[in-house]
Amino acid sequence: MEEAIHELASEDLTQRAPTAVILFGPPGSGKGTQARLLKAALGVPHISTGDMLRERIASGDELGLQVKDLMQAGRLVPDEAVNRLVADRIAQPDCRRGFILDGYPRTLAQAAVLDGLLAGRGYRHLVIHLKVDYTKVIARIAGRRVCPVCGTLYSLTSNPPRQPEVCDLDGARLVIRDDDRESVIRERLEAYERQTRPLLDFYRSRRSQLHEVDGSGGSPEEIFERIRSLLKLQ
Repeated sequence: MEEAIHELASEDLTQRAPTAVILFGPPGSGKGTQARLLKAALGVPHISTGDMLRERIASGDELGLQVKDLMQAGRLVPDEAVNRLVADRIAQPDCRRGFILDGYPRTLAQAAVLDGLLAGRGYRHLVIHLKVDYTKVIARIAGRRVCPVCGTLYSLTSNPPRQPEVCDLDGARLVIRDDDRESVIRERLEAYERQTRPLLDFYRSRRSQLHEVDGSGGSPEEIFERIRSLLKLQ
């Protein structure tokens, strides 16, 4: 693993394209935050399957109705539905130089489909595994709040609103997303252990593709510095 990391660190990822960066880790590991920071550094799209599914639920279309109850209960959405969303998204013109995947793949079957999609389009891929302590995950997610008007996400511990439970931007009362409730969080972590964690073995068997970063300690910016150093980003 150290040899593979050294080899990658000697490269400048921005000079090799197209590249699919896959952020891997349990719910609450900070994938979304790190994806946004990577998006700014690399200039490629951040693709969040969770965000795409929530958008479909909000629109009330057929897929949204199908997955609403599953997501609210903390269960995984069927592979076929998520694969279709991802395939459609990465076929868009803004993904030609690469993209960042957040929340996908979550199962071995999804990983196999993704391998085919990437190979068919000539992408190389890189997996970053954010390692976190589950106790911290539960505390982190349970402390999340979102503005129902503008969608701004807050953390009561690391990024609290200036006024308790009120959005800084529009003054709306913040809410807890259904899939951020503690009972749902625990179900999501159990689903991760059963279905998603085996992906570590899948990617670990390809030693040059899996790189692990400690995501438990430090601010989001400090964690990003670890990733930046690994990828040799400017």
